[in-house]
Amino acid sequence: MLIKGIRRLLIPKRIESRLFDGHERSTLVTKNIFLSFFYKGINILTQLALVPLTINYLDESLYGIWLTLAAIIGWFSFFDVGLGNGLRNKLAEAVASEKFHLARIYISTSYAVITGIFLVIILLVWILNPLLSWDLYLNAPSSMSGELSQLALVTFSCFCLRFIFGLINNVLFALQESAINNLITTASNILTLLAIYILTLIIPGSLLWVGIIYSSVPVLILFIVSVVLFLSKYKHVCPSISLVKLRYSKDLLGLGYKFFVIQVAAIILFSSTNIILAQLFGPSSVTTYNIAFRYFSLLTMVGSIISTPLWSAFTDAYVKRDNEWIKATMQKLNKVTIGFIVVAIIMAAVSNEVYKIWIGETVQVPLSISIIICVYVIFSMISLPYNTFVNGVGKVKLQYYTAIATIIVTVPLAILFGKYFDWGVPGVVAATLCTTIPCTLLWRIQFDKITSGKANGIWNQ
Repeated sequence: MLIKGIRRLLIPKRIESRLFDGHERSTLVTKNIFLSFFYKGINILTQLALVPLTINYLDESLYGIWLTLAAIIGWFSFFDVGLGNGLRNKLAEAVASEKFHLARIYISTSYAVITGIFLVIILLVWILNPLLSWDLYLNAPSSMSGELSQLALVTFSCFCLRFIFGLINNVLFALQESAINNLITTASNILTLLAIYILTLIIPGSLLWVGIIYSSVPVLILFIVSVVLFLSKYKHVCPSISLVKLRYSKDLLGLGYKFFVIQVAAIILFSSTNIILAQLFGPSSVTTYNIAFRYFSLLTMVGSIISTPLWSAFTDAYVKRDNEWIKATMQKLNKVTIGFIVVAIIMAAVSNEVYKIWIGETVQVPLSISIIICVYVIFSMISLPYNTFVNGVGKVKLQYYTAIATIIVTVPLAILFGKYFDWGVPGVVAATLCTTIPCTLLWRIQFDKITSGKANGIWNQ
């Protein structure tokens, strides 16, 4: 009701009918895209208010300590070993086939496995935490040792609980309700902002309380949403202890571990670019690269909002053998991609002026860096619809192998182009482009093979 109310409030009825009429699946995708843009806008505004509020409440140094600790804890997200994405695909397949009992088994088993994994992690953290010197790891004053130990314990525990209750996000993705995921994030951000503001009024600068609020609010929201949805709208797929069947975890993890490797490869590549730049050309080159990358990543953010609801929509269409819808949707996405390419070229042309307005004269970003990142983003946007389709139908074995190959090839190429060919920062980005272009072609070929019924071997695995 809330989502419908927001849509009716913001869109005139005549425009709404043009946007949302048509195929039921297309209507659902369009609604999710629109509402996701709306919630994303609120999230950005909330973050713009939250960051300075928190920095002013603490100070730049304490805020940096919190960000560093949060980043360290974030690496433990790998411990879900791709189970979330495995559930997303398997659940979407079960629901599309109207196998709701199987859907409940998948959900129940996923909750059981993820709870087991993260309860073990919580136990280990509680045992090992007294032995850890967080003040040394975070380069903080030794006088903060006790507070940081408490903060790490609370943050780690909440992080683990967030992963358990966060499975509702994968359920919502599978049920093609990605807009609700964004609504959950919006609610968490607004409540966090409100709590931090109240904190500034009643308690002097406390890193521990900031950590408690940032960590616990998302857990609280996810728990409430999970209970409400499973007892009402999604009662037909509500998890149950009696439906936990560990033998089904093989299906979930069999697909999930491939997504896990792909995700790890992407993070390694993103992190290694900064490390290579810092080692070859110094820390200032990292700043220059990231300014240009953040600028052009606005396009990838928009692309992500569009592609997210399509993932499970492609799953649904593939299970129902609705090739006509798949091909028609891909044609529309290709037209959207052409628009992205035009915008990217315009962004590159005016990049220097934008940088001056954004960051002033403090950092100079050469046009060559903007151009090479623009080219990289263009190929990423071209491949995104096909990559989303491949992920949605779960035929990711080829992507799994290319992810491993990309890690092996990209780093040596980056050093070769950047240092020995003396291409500088653009050379490092060009190395990534050398793997992005072939992958773009592969996903297009795989899409054609699958939709024409000619996919065999690795193309269909």
